[in-house]
Amino acid sequence: MKNMKQTKTEQVNRVFDYAFDKYDLMNDLMSLGIHRLWKRRLLDWMSPNEDDCLVDVASGTGDIAESYLKRIQFKGEVTCVEPNKNMLVRGKTKLKNFKEIKWVRSMAEKLPLKSNTFDFYSVSFGIRNFSNINQSLSEARRVLKSGGRIMCLEFSKVENESLDKIYKFYSKSIPFLGKYITGKSEPYEYLTKSIEEFYNQDELLEIFKKNGFENVEYRNLSGGIAAIHSGWKI
Repeated sequence: MKNMKQTKTEQVNRVFDYAFDKYDLMNDLMSLGIHRLWKRRLLDWMSPNEDDCLVDVASGTGDIAESYLKRIQFKGEVTCVEPNKNMLVRGKTKLKNFKEIKWVRSMAEKLPLKSNTFDFYSVSFGIRNFSNINQSLSEARRVLKSGGRIMCLEFSKVENESLDKIYKFYSKSIPFLGKYITGKSEPYEYLTKSIEEFYNQDELLEIFKKNGFENVEYRNLSGGIAAIHSGWKI
């Protein structure tokens, strides 16, 4: 019998096999179109210096990598780690002129990367898809340099009751919108369910602490529809 970890890994991979060609649209639907602003907020808080090295895990089509390199004037390096083959190919095609990016196909739970290598580890809208969040965060800490920082952008829990009701009502329509636009509802059904079942801001903060990160904090975005968590390897 397959264990739950294998089942989730296969399910997530199947979702992105279905949705890779509409990935940016998918993020637009899930975030009410403001995920690009949230990603800018992540990079603002990250505040990288020239020559800093970033590993972006569950990198999708490379939005974070692209914005990061533009921000540091292409004077650093980025390693994009993506487990889904189709997503990886789409990202490489989209950013084929970005020679500073190294593309790696791998799960977050076992990174084929050297220890103590990166100044920053980022994951955007990916941590809830990890099959083993504790193992993945342990790997994140391993590959970061001493003094390195993890930055995590993820859908979270809305704090305002009225806004929460509106967002939940909207979320129920997403699979129907997805099917209307792409012909497939399954990826969007999975994504809305995965957001609903994921940890809240404080729970995720405690998981970061449990896995050895220091000075962990978070900032809510758009009333808690999403949140950025930050932690340090000290």
